[in-house]
Amino acid sequence: MAREFGPVMDRRDLFRLGGVGLAGIALAGLTTGLAGCAPGGSGGGANTGTLTMLYFGDQKAATTLQTALQSKVKKIDKGLTLKVTAINGTDWNDFLAKVLTLIAAGQAPDMVSVATEGLQLMASKDLIVPLDSYVTKDMASLKANYFNDIHPALIEAMMYQGHLYNMPDSFNAGSMFYNTGILQKAGIAAPSAGWTVDDFHTMAQGIKKAGGQALPFDWVVRLWGSWTSFLYANGGNLLEEGKYSGGDWLWSKAYDAGNPLIAGRQGGWKWGAPTANSAPSVEALQYVIDMQRSGLSPSPDVGGGGTLQGLFSSGRIGMTIGGGFWAGGLTNAGMKNGSFDVQTFPSWKGNKSLFGTGGYSIFKSSQKKDAAWEVIKMMIEPESFDIMFPGNITTPGRKSLMTAERYKTTGPDHWSVFYDQLNGSVPISAPSYYNALATSLNQRTTQAVSSGSAKSALDAMQSDLEKVATGS
Repeated sequence: MAREFGPVMDRRDLFRLGGVGLAGIALAGLTTGLAGCAPGGSGGGANTGTLTMLYFGDQKAATTLQTALQSKVKKIDKGLTLKVTAINGTDWNDFLAKVLTLIAAGQAPDMVSVATEGLQLMASKDLIVPLDSYVTKDMASLKANYFNDIHPALIEAMMYQGHLYNMPDSFNAGSMFYNTGILQKAGIAAPSAGWTVDDFHTMAQGIKKAGGQALPFDWVVRLWGSWTSFLYANGGNLLEEGKYSGGDWLWSKAYDAGNPLIAGRQGGWKWGAPTANSAPSVEALQYVIDMQRSGLSPSPDVGGGGTLQGLFSSGRIGMTIGGGFWAGGLTNAGMKNGSFDVQTFPSWKGNKSLFGTGGYSIFKSSQKKDAAWEVIKMMIEPESFDIMFPGNITTPGRKSLMTAERYKTTGPDHWSVFYDQLNGSVPISAPSYYNALATSLNQRTTQAVSSGSAKSALDAMQSDLEKVATGS
């Protein structure tokens, strides 16, 4: 069906997300800062003393986590203590800039909790170590108790140039959440599996036609789960998709032979030339801009999704993009089980969608690499997950943890969508110049929303990315 748009609506003020200056300062001092850190050998130093880990969040949560894990750490070594230091930020872009500042100052800890956004940045700067030798040494137990329980897409997303740099335990794929009450009031049936962007648009028009205070859809300006979800569904990406060779050392041993989910897996995602102004990109961004200008959505905020979650939980938004972390977030915001649900992101040219994963890496400068590895193995155990992430604030990477029991108090009813959407999904584009990519996307998307023209803004973004990708 043809998607039609109505009259223009007023826009809210837009905010820009910074970060380039801070990241630039950190990178400029990187070599000098690391010179003061004596790198450990492949086996690390003593396994006693204080082991430090960086954590994305507030210090209160970090301290709570530190306390909760201490007894497990003592089981590894009675002389070992874990210290978790929080770094707060608007988004991963902000977090990574602050991490780089610490490293440049010679304050690199032993471990870091890091997501897809930071993996290649840290690996390419030789800040974290490959875990290949550790994984190979413990392959028998890891295959039985970890790899065969975690989706291979998450593992491949944490590989770089054939090496594994991170042990993931969680992820979030960009699915579509909807307010069940708003749909019912509008007389609209809940979306079913296999729905399309045309179906989505029809639903949005139906919500608008029903009247009331609720707008049909809202989104946030950032790399994950933004207009980029429409871009992926439209068959595009911001960068050329490729894969590094290698990885057979893992894929041939870590998973059961014949597992269809490991077909085509290689040594990590290799992000190629920028394609920010490709036809699928322009079409996807123009689509969400036209939705906003026709009154089907408000003008989006930039950065974190706090405002978006508030609008959705207060019944002012009918549909929005979110991951498994929204289950806990919406419950904490006061929404009752059954008042919201979720479906896979609608297909367009295809059903490709995006995800981001998170886990744990070891800094090259650590003197306690062996101890760090043992703690990482402990943190990715099934029984550690709810200590690390209480209250369904992210999606378990382990299939065995995706159960009806887990979601019976928070919802949503279609919780299985979270894990199922990994099939056919790709990680968000996160090359070594991720900070510049994310900042350009925020600035150029804001420009496009303000001007109403996706093409001119994405032409400028293409120029931004070409310059940083070639180092010019």
